[in-house]
Amino acid sequence: MDDYPSYDAVGLAALVRDGQATPADLLEAARARLERVNPRLNAVVRAVDPPAAASDGPFAGVPFLLKDLHQDLAGLPTSSGSRSMVSVPAEQTATVVQRWLDAGLVVFGKTNTPEFGAKGITEPELFGPARNPWNTEHTPGGSSGGAAAAVAAGVVPCAGASDGGGSIRIPASACGLFGLKPSRGLIPAGPARAEGLGGTATDGVISRSVRDTAAMLDVLAGPTTMSPYLAAGPATPFADEAGLEPGRLRIGLCTASAINPNPHPEAVAAARAAGDLLDELGHEVVELPSQPFDDATLAKDFLTSWFVSCAHSMADCKAVSGASDSAFELDTRTMAALGRATDPVDLLRAIERRHEHTRRLAEFHESYDFLLTPATATPPPKIGAFDTPAPVRVAQRALLTVKAAGLLRHTPLVDQLIHENLSWVPYTQLANLTGRPAMSVPLHWTAGGLPIGAQFVGRLGADGALLRLAAQLEQARPWADRRPALT
Repeated sequence: MDDYPSYDAVGLAALVRDGQATPADLLEAARARLERVNPRLNAVVRAVDPPAAASDGPFAGVPFLLKDLHQDLAGLPTSSGSRSMVSVPAEQTATVVQRWLDAGLVVFGKTNTPEFGAKGITEPELFGPARNPWNTEHTPGGSSGGAAAAVAAGVVPCAGASDGGGSIRIPASACGLFGLKPSRGLIPAGPARAEGLGGTATDGVISRSVRDTAAMLDVLAGPTTMSPYLAAGPATPFADEAGLEPGRLRIGLCTASAINPNPHPEAVAAARAAGDLLDELGHEVVELPSQPFDDATLAKDFLTSWFVSCAHSMADCKAVSGASDSAFELDTRTMAALGRATDPVDLLRAIERRHEHTRRLAEFHESYDFLLTPATATPPPKIGAFDTPAPVRVAQRALLTVKAAGLLRHTPLVDQLIHENLSWVPYTQLANLTGRPAMSVPLHWTAGGLPIGAQFVGRLGADGALLRLAAQLEQARPWADRRPALT
């Protein structure tokens, strides 16, 4: 079991099937690893007595962690990173969680996440910040930051994650891992909700190997009787797609961003390093002067929906738990107030404009197979870098106290929240609003030893094509054996 961290989930499952290890052996190794690293990382915030799991599934006996946001186990609280829900047990097991159990995964903990998953960092007041195994002074990203930190530190080879604005790809980038946001509708939500964030959010995993993510997609994909629509299934199992050649691809490379006009040189280097590798592999890479869509408008549309969603989440939690406003973080209450102050017509316009963003991206994909960008605009920031300044917090409290939500839009608070939420992660929301698949691939480390990924966005239904390319990149520049010093 000293070799436990060197195996991916597919490899661990093979050990169990071949009788070289038992599920108890693997769970003991995972827990020992967690005990060693979690005091420094704060990645796992709740221990779980493993529920019954299938003994003959494709991942039978493999240790696994759930994200403490929407990935419910009946009878166990899902905190969503919020004091308001920390003691409220879930009534039902989420569809994706049941599919993981049916695949034989051994769930033994839940991972840290920001309140309601509302930030690209993982620093909830409830649990405290999760930390990056590559440098514990820095964030592992968010909102699946605890999951990514645990995988990078070798606690598990693969962990449950979700993505509503980049929350798989951002932490995968920050922790040197592979992260794929699947196409809209491919993975079902439920049974408590039909789809996340009006179809912009999806569950998935963060992993060290491409084949783990591919095999996990085979476990998770496919509708239920309650799904709002039928997404086309793959013609070939995703696990097989990861073994196929991608063919010669034409890829548009763009590092420009209207939200962050000056991305960090390391972010630019990450995208260009990926472009250079693609050139070496025989693909055609064309550098673009600007994004093939209106990214400034897209960011505003994203945050309009996000603030309203935050208001909805806060109201739901208050209804379920009976919590008062004081049970929620100040930034959450501010975002919720902005959501409540949103004109319904403005919300509808933001939703309808998703079709324009989708059309622009579809036109781009008529000439290019993938859009390549940095996964983030900067290396992983330091813990506390996005703490709201004290004078702004005073203004927040004053305006919230007098219920002057409408005035919030005419203060620096909105600019502060935009900066806090999107300045270092301006590239990821496109895939969420358009429903397209996208991935972060770990091909670059900064001079200071921090990872930063390259993002690829595909056309409608290109999940398999992304996996083929990812597997080719993984073979050309292997990353799984590159480990943080903490481990």
